[in-house]
Amino acid sequence: MKHNVTGILASLAMTASVISVSSAQAEGGLRCEPGETYIMNVMVSGHPYWVPVYQGFKQAAEAFGCETVFSGTPDYDITKQIASFEQDMVKQPAGILVHPMQSDPFIEPIDRAIDSGTEVATFAADSPKSKRTAYITSDNLAEAKFAAEEIVSQIGDSAEFAVLENPGQSNHDLRVTALLSYMEEHYPNMKLVGRQATNQDSTAAYRATASILQANPNLGALWIPEAGSAEGAVAAILEAKAEVLVMHADITPTTLEHIKAGNIHMALNPNQAMQGFMGFMSTFLAAHSEVFDPFNDYKVSGYNPMQIPFVDNGFSVITKENADSFDLNVYMDGRDPS
Repeated sequence: MKHNVTGILASLAMTASVISVSSAQAEGGLRCEPGETYIMNVMVSGHPYWVPVYQGFKQAAEAFGCETVFSGTPDYDITKQIASFEQDMVKQPAGILVHPMQSDPFIEPIDRAIDSGTEVATFAADSPKSKRTAYITSDNLAEAKFAAEEIVSQIGDSAEFAVLENPGQSNHDLRVTALLSYMEEHYPNMKLVGRQATNQDSTAAYRATASILQANPNLGALWIPEAGSAEGAVAAILEAKAEVLVMHADITPTTLEHIKAGNIHMALNPNQAMQGFMGFMSTFLAAHSEVFDPFNDYKVSGYNPMQIPFVDNGFSVITKENADSFDLNVYMDGRDPS
């Protein structure tokens, strides 16, 4: 089952309009110059989440004759990710699509990149106070509402629930705070009995979940904003032989197997390849904004006219019934991962 993708049709219409303009204004249409390169930068670069995102990024780039590079740091470390971003800047790419681990520390690096001639868009997580030209993500508020309604439909509206969280990453923060606010407003008899930061660490999630279970034997549901913590949480629940409904965002091969086995109720997974595809398009169009002459004050204000504040790439609901469609090995069979 797929959640409706809002915003994408409008963005595609904008893209078509820009391409139409370019055919009249730019000889040969919108194409990359030889060697023109776009970089995708992430933290925890070995995480399987990025694989379909980069595939979508590459597919869009290939359509316009552009080169791509996958970059970032293998660590969950904001200092190291910023260092990798600055190394990317040295290469003077036409654009960088970045998943900022934290919002504010990326303001200055993003602004500096744009001031030096490299366009920057963000995806999945944002740095809204920076000069980034676009933000592509799934609707985290919609994900949280969907999760809250599903939890209540399964365990009732007067039960105990808990959340794990990853403070500081904008999309993960929204997935948690929005669910808590929604529960408080619509289901006041739902009781929050645990809220612990696990920071995408499966071992920390195992310990936190075990602690919550011990203190709250009637725990009915657990909401987790990412998949790494879900791995540890499920291990603790299985060890305790507890009956707890688990829902989380994103997916890993391990949590996919737990969904197939019935240990996780469902996952809400952003449409990753669409995220990468639209991420590239937004960055590319910002780098080729000379084909676009909008009716606003960009000429006197001095900002890039190709501003796309938010593109919703949509999300899929993964259950035992459709889990096979999200097998990363099957998806990557015959594809070049580099």
